[in-house]
Amino acid sequence: MAKIRQKTKRAVAKRFSITKNGKLKRKHAYRSHLALGRSTKAKRHLRKDAIMSTSDTKRYTQCL
Repeated sequence: MAKIRQKTKRAVAKRFSITKNGKLKRKHAYRSHLALGRSTKAKRHLRKDAIMSTSDTKRYTQCL
């Protein structure tokens, strides 16, 4: 009989991706509307993906 496994949380799977070393990548917030007031430099820095903190990584990898 097969072991019962935890289902993937689809909401988490859409928002995060795992790097080669097992870290979680995520997108920055504050990019969609009301970004007109931000400087070009601030918006450019928000384009780059961020790495999740190690304390959160363990909790979210269980959902994936």
